[in-house]
Amino acid sequence: MEYLLLATIVLPIIGAVFAGLSSGRAAGRLALFIALVTAALALFAGIGSFPGLTKLTVGTLPWMAELADTDLFGVLLDPLSMLMLLVVVVLGFFVVLYSNEYISPRNREHPHDSGQGRYYFWLLLFVGAMTGVALSPNLLQLFMFWELTTICSWALISHTYEQPALKAGYKALIMTHLGGLGFLIAIVVAYVSVGSVEFNAISQVRPGLAATLFVLFLIAAWAKAAQVPFYTWLPDAMTAPTPISCYLHAAAMVKAGVYLICRLVLANSGLPLTGALIGVIAALVTMAVAVFLYFFQTDLKRLLALSTISQLSYIILGACLGVFGSTLAYRGAVLHIVAHACAKGLLFLCVGAIAYATGRRRIPDLGGLAARMPLVAVCFIVGLLGVVGVPPFGTFWSKFYIITGALGLPGTLGPLVGVFLLVESMVVFAWLLYVTQRVFFGAPSEAAQVAADPPWQMSGSLIVLAALVVAAPLAALAVISYLL
Repeated sequence: MEYLLLATIVLPIIGAVFAGLSSGRAAGRLALFIALVTAALALFAGIGSFPGLTKLTVGTLPWMAELADTDLFGVLLDPLSMLMLLVVVVLGFFVVLYSNEYISPRNREHPHDSGQGRYYFWLLLFVGAMTGVALSPNLLQLFMFWELTTICSWALISHTYEQPALKAGYKALIMTHLGGLGFLIAIVVAYVSVGSVEFNAISQVRPGLAATLFVLFLIAAWAKAAQVPFYTWLPDAMTAPTPISCYLHAAAMVKAGVYLICRLVLANSGLPLTGALIGVIAALVTMAVAVFLYFFQTDLKRLLALSTISQLSYIILGACLGVFGSTLAYRGAVLHIVAHACAKGLLFLCVGAIAYATGRRRIPDLGGLAARMPLVAVCFIVGLLGVVGVPPFGTFWSKFYIITGALGLPGTLGPLVGVFLLVESMVVFAWLLYVTQRVFFGAPSEAAQVAADPPWQMSGSLIVLAALVVAAPLAALAVISYLL
């Protein structure tokens, strides 16, 4: 099983090289095969190892032998990394499948298919980097893959080479790399202090320094997960091809940030409450800013980007509430990684299908699409219900855990957080329902005249993800009981 897990990292990276050397449709077919095999290996290894702990030590480089007493490189599978791994590879497969049709001359939004080798090179490398993040057994290895995801996101956001895309890619690179510096400083300080780069290094240092280290890791997570004050890069990144936007938001890049915080809370007992309180306050501020900006967006992808920002805040919030003693909130945070991935991935691919068929993404330009795109309309509504948490869809279960966990905390912090989350959920539901009505119902717009449901590669991805919006969180419920 251990070597199968190692293959889920190595195979996409090797496949990326061959896809990059290919061109046209051949690159897409090769990438699809690699993504399918990677997902199959991850499913087999993950399910076969559950619920135990699987760890393989690969070793270290000779010149790094004196850095630490333990080997620095390997793979680690536990319930947390298994959930993250499956999100990365399963969503990765459907993004590649979807891209095989989306990157084509039939796409009205991007009517060209040039650069397919380059596109699939970076996409497969992205999948490999994120599997590396999920399976890393220590902070140093995680940091290496963490920075690789930054490079991949920069290249994919800039894929079209148009000026807005180049600016957005560069902005994402700079802002997320700034957070990475906080990550690097925290690793160095932890090693100098206790001689360890293990995930539990924070709990080994003195209390004052532990708070500083946790805040440095929070800064890294905020930058990666587009939280205040680093949030602006993510809406601008919507210049990327929509399948890339989907992967960025649902499974990769931004999820690396929240995964880091969940991993640290799981590995370290007695984390400083001061650092956790900073995480809670920052999450609530980010939610408020994102929801406020909802009402000024006319671009569907940018609206979904703001939704992602606020949903990632739920994960950081739940993880930090776990530091205060709420096991339920922590489990809800981990469950939210899975539930949000399926629902938000579905929404982005639905928007991609709309742009593919009509060449439009602006809400005022769309209307009456349900009559011409019934499958997309149904899947979009399923994704909407999954994101806002209407039972039994998607994030209902994770939000229920987080809110219940918050309300169960002693003092005033928990009830204040719980009430805030309930209000936020109601406001978001009302606004997204209004947007859905504008886009899919009412008088048909000019764009609706040429609209139609997409080809099977895209439609099949939508159907499976719609099923996963309901099924995946229920399956994940069996896993999170082993956390904390």
